[in-house]
Amino acid sequence: MKSFKLDTPKSLSQKVMLRLRQAIIEGELKLGAVIAEEMLAQSFGVSRTPVREAMSLLQAQGLVVVKPQVGSFVFTPSAADIVELCNFRILIEPNAAELAYGHDRDGTLKVLTVAVADMKQAVAAKDTLAYGAADTAFHDALFVHCGNHYLMQSYQLIAGRIAALRTNLSSPIDVRTPASFDQHRELLDLFERGKFEGFTKLMTLHITNSGHAYARALEVA
Repeated sequence: MKSFKLDTPKSLSQKVMLRLRQAIIEGELKLGAVIAEEMLAQSFGVSRTPVREAMSLLQAQGLVVVKPQVGSFVFTPSAADIVELCNFRILIEPNAAELAYGHDRDGTLKVLTVAVADMKQAVAAKDTLAYGAADTAFHDALFVHCGNHYLMQSYQLIAGRIAALRTNLSSPIDVRTPASFDQHRELLDLFERGKFEGFTKLMTLHITNSGHAYARALEVA
């Protein structure tokens, strides 16, 4: 496991939360893993108070499950959770894309283009972590540039969970098969041309396929 040592923070619990969030998203802490607060406190070199506060913040993001008198665990989604996550994404992501096109087409397009280029390199290198990061950057850009604060906040409710599911479950498949990369490349083209009927259809298929990949991966885990 990598070191959890921190630089001197302005907000210790926030720094602990961000480092643990990264560890969950990047798979250092696996889905369903026990999170031992005392061991983490020792690894971070802090008291248990900021670790507990970080656990509460991560619980609010859906990344951690805290069971009183039992312990804290990295989340593991059920089949129903995956369906609900995907349905939520299907409702909001095409709308965010269309808003981003109207609000900041050039800024969004720049990020999407870089993300697709990074995906291409990750596929060539079979780099699961890099592919997951580029995939997340692609989808995040639609909300960052949409110009609607409330839509962005809605997405933040699930953003961490989706990023963790990508890295842990779907990216190992995506770097071996062309389907995900090809869909992102086509989504980029549709966005650039402002073809949002086609974009919505493909994004719906893409998210649905991702949900199926998560479910299959959990079955064999």
